[in-house]
Amino acid sequence: MDKADEEWRQKLTPEQFHVLREKGTEAPFTGKLLYNDKQGSYVCAACGNVLFDSGTKFEADCGWPSFYDALPGSVHFADDNTHSMSRTEVTCAKCGGHLGHVFPDAPDQPTGQRFCINSAALEFLPQDKS
Repeated sequence: MDKADEEWRQKLTPEQFHVLREKGTEAPFTGKLLYNDKQGSYVCAACGNVLFDSGTKFEADCGWPSFYDALPGSVHFADDNTHSMSRTEVTCAKCGGHLGHVFPDAPDQPTGQRFCINSAALEFLPQDKS
């Protein structure tokens, strides 16, 4: 989903643009979805690609929404060696938007992984109650 920066700026809030297109990070413990415990799906705020099921969300007390797995084929991974750290970046498989990082530091979760994702990169779709 190739769009020019100006198109993304028109579609996204300034914070969403910073996170999704400039690989920024929202301040810890400020994201609107950090404490969301409703049933549903988390989708990319830029393109609507479904990324995470609410059943994989867990409280990691790290300051950002955390998930132990992404939906198959929904994300891509890349080495990120910025800020004097070695991390694995998580991006949306559909639009390439930066979502956050994944860490192998959740031994109490089924996959052992913690997807540390910016709320600004996500929208939440509540589960249909019909």
